[in-house]
Amino acid sequence: MEYYSWILTFHVVAFMSWMAMLFYLPRLFVYHVENIEKKEFVEIVKIQECKIYKYIGLPAKIATILSGITMLSLNPILLDFDTSSWMYAKLITLLFLLHYSFSLEKYRKQLANDNCKKSGKFFRMYNEMPTMLAILIVGYVITKTFSITFTAIIVILFAYISYVIMKPKKVKNEL
Repeated sequence: MEYYSWILTFHVVAFMSWMAMLFYLPRLFVYHVENIEKKEFVEIVKIQECKIYKYIGLPAKIATILSGITMLSLNPILLDFDTSSWMYAKLITLLFLLHYSFSLEKYRKQLANDNCKKSGKFFRMYNEMPTMLAILIVGYVITKTFSITFTAIIVILFAYISYVIMKPKKVKNEL
């Protein structure tokens, strides 16, 4: 299994590339919706959104999944729940990350067709989700443990961050 380390290396690099797209695409969505009246700018952003999803994110996502499946098939002990409950936590978190990734493509298509109703504030908040999921995944993998306390702290922290981003700004009453 000397090649296992090479597959793991490929998996980590693919994951990093996928995460780069997951971090950057919602930021492009913010620029898109907040500059909707600037047609030339929006057309350039639409091209960037398409390219980062289709040419970076999608291949990296596929490579991450295929290399992960390969590693699990080469090392099935990782699926022993008694010794590797962290792997199940990682896989469940991965399902959330996949859902998030697919939702970005849905929003990208809506924006490309000029029928997305989400605000820049929404996309700023939405941009926090992959960070939370990445922290959970990396935490499970590095510690090789599933901690409900760690998971709860991270989820609560990011729920608070999302609340702060989304809460309406108070308008001062002038007398």
